[in-house]
Amino acid sequence: MQRRLTRGRLLPLFALLLTIAGGLALRRYGYAIDLPFVVVKYGGSLLWGAMVYWLLAAIFISSGRFRIAAVALLIAIAVELFRLWHTPDLDAFRLTTAGALLFGRVFSLWNILAYAIGIAAAMALDRVLSRTARAA
Repeated sequence: MQRRLTRGRLLPLFALLLTIAGGLALRRYGYAIDLPFVVVKYGGSLLWGAMVYWLLAAIFISSGRFRIAAVALLIAIAVELFRLWHTPDLDAFRLTTAGALLFGRVFSLWNILAYAIGIAAAMALDRVLSRTARAA
């Protein structure tokens, strides 16, 4: 039972927290340590996609990885398309740090590609970590 608990909830939650910390650190310190724009910009998008995967994996523990990844990608695409909708209040929120991190500011197809790569990487890592946890 303990092994199932670890695989089911704790592993994705731990990965989720690490992903969030990594994304925030990248956005906060990426330019300060002279990382290129493309690494900071799309690295953050990649980690955002992975974050969505880990969140869904922690919530829907009995669902398969491909289903979780598909739903994560649909959410990521919906959030990106949401950037095309503008109201004064929504645009004001997008100018805040929280708004920029959650919803972003400008629509980009490249973001969708970065989200997809992040989701695929998280799914692959989930598979490896699950096998390692079962073997232990």
